[in-house]
Amino acid sequence: MNVYDFTVKTRKGEDVALSDFKGKVLLIVNTATGCGFTPQYKELQELYDADHEKGLEILDFPCNQFANQAPGSDEEIHTFCTGRFGITFPQYAKIDVNGEQASPLYQWLTGNTTFGGFKGAAGLALAPIVKKMDKDYKNNGSIKWNFTKILIDREGNIAGRFEPTDPMNKVKEAVEALL
Repeated sequence: MNVYDFTVKTRKGEDVALSDFKGKVLLIVNTATGCGFTPQYKELQELYDADHEKGLEILDFPCNQFANQAPGSDEEIHTFCTGRFGITFPQYAKIDVNGEQASPLYQWLTGNTTFGGFKGAAGLALAPIVKKMDKDYKNNGSIKWNFTKILIDREGNIAGRFEPTDPMNKVKEAVEALL
C-alpha cells in the first residue's frame, strides 16, 4: 500500500485520486488558520514557489481537532490563506487526522510514521498541552498538532515526518533531496 491508493476531497467536495500525483514529491500537511504555527503557510508557499516546477506538490488539509484552531468553512479557510499568505498550492476539504473519524489517508499515514519529538521553546510549551490530550503521545504515530508534515517520495512511499516544531530548513532539505 502507498499514498496512491487513496482518494481525497477538494474543498469543493470533488474526489481527487492521489494516484494523479504519481512521480511527484508530496508534502502532506494538516493545517489551521488560528494556530501559533499558522505563519508556516508563508514558508510552505516559499518552498512551493521554489520547487513546484521540479515536481513538488503540497497538499494542505485543514483540521480543527487541535484547540479548534481551524474554524470556518473550507471556503473561509481558503480565502484567509490566499489573502493573508498568498498560497497557491491545493487546499483540500477539512478533515480529522486522528480518531475514529480520521480520513483513511491519515489513518495510513499515522499508522506508518512515528512521532519525532518536539523541538525548541515551542516544543517545551506544546508538550504539556499534547500530554493532556494523549498521555502516551510520545509512543504512537498520531498527529500531535497542526502543521505536522509528512513527506512522500516519487514512488508514493513515506519518506519522512516533520513535527510542527521542526525547522522548515530541515523540511526543505529533505524535499530537495528527493527532487
